[in-house]
This record gives sequence, C-alpha cells and structure tokens, in this order.
Amino acid sequence: MQELFDRGPDPRQSEEWKNMTVKKLHRLVLAALFTALTTVMTMVIQVPSPMQGYVNLGDCGVLLSAWVLGPAWGGAAAGIGSMLADLLSGYAHYAPGTLVIKTCMAVAAALILRAFQRGDRPSLAGQLAGGAAAGTILVAGYFGYACLLLGKGLAAAASIPGNIVQAVFGLAAAVAVMQVLIRSGSLARARNA
Repeated sequence: MQELFDRGPDPRQSEEWKNMTVKKLHRLVLAALFTALTTVMTMVIQVPSPMQGYVNLGDCGVLLSAWVLGPAWGGAAAGIGSMLADLLSGYAHYAPGTLVIKTCMAVAAALILRAFQRGDRPSLAGQLAGGAAAGTILVAGYFGYACLLLGKGLAAAASIPGNIVQAVFGLAAAVAVMQVLIRSGSLARARNA
C-alpha cells in the first residue's frame, strides 16, 4: 500500500529545479528594480507640456527594461513603472494610457532588438530600430489617447513635438547607457545570473 503514496524523490530538491527557481527569482528582482528605476527616471526631470503631460527621462528606463529583461518582464516593468510615476505625479488621468503605451513600447523594442541580434551582444542597429518603433508608439499612442479618450480632439496634436523630443532623448540616453552596460560586462552578468 505504501508504494501508492511513494512518488519518489521530491522534484523540488533537484538541482535543476533550484537553478530554475533562482533564475525566476533573479528575473523578478531585476523587473522590480527596473520598475523602480523607470518610476524614478520619469519623476526626476519633468518639463510640463501644453497638454497636461510632461517630458521626462522615463523612456530611457522603458527601453533599458525592454533590452535587458526582454518583452514580457521588460514590458511589465516599463508599463507599471511609468504608470506609477503618473499616479505619484498627479497625472492619474494619463495612468491607464501610460500603462498600455509604455508596455507596448517595451515589447516592440525588445522584439525588434531580438530580431536584429546575432550572438550574445545586442546590435546597435537593433537598439536604434527598436527605439524608433517605440518612439512611434509613444507619439501615436499619446496622441490617440488624448484625442479620443481624454476628449481633447485634434488639439492633442500640440503634444506631438514634445513627445518626439522625449522619444529621441530617451533613445539617445538608453543607447548610451546600454553601451556602458555591454562594455562593462554588466549586461551579460545580469542576463546570465
């Protein structure tokens, strides 16, 4: 009768299970750190725009989240971190749109970088193409959100130049930081730990 209840060794005690658990925990901790980093980068420098929003450094955090963590974890970190910044900065009416827009930006940037990647090192062309796609999502997403959901109509077009500046600045900063991470070996350690 005992053999019916004896399933052998506990699979949770195997080295493979422990390594998988450690990797998942590491990924979760990195995602939490990138969520906080994105929130702080969004809140540190805020230049108000004419459409009740602001230009900030948050897109650097969004792109770094995508490029380091990949589409799923990076998208979650980018979207949640940016949304938290809106909520904490008094722009709660933008929070739902920000969650969706920044998540889409990160997913697109991560997938495009992955498509361009050859070997272990992310390519600069992939970073630029992914950042350009993310910037396009930013500009179109916030225009659509303000125009249709916030009821601003075509007056929402006033925010397009500021969002373009934000996207370009975020891309330039993210590419610079990413090159430092690659050259220092920190990126490889973060991905392989």
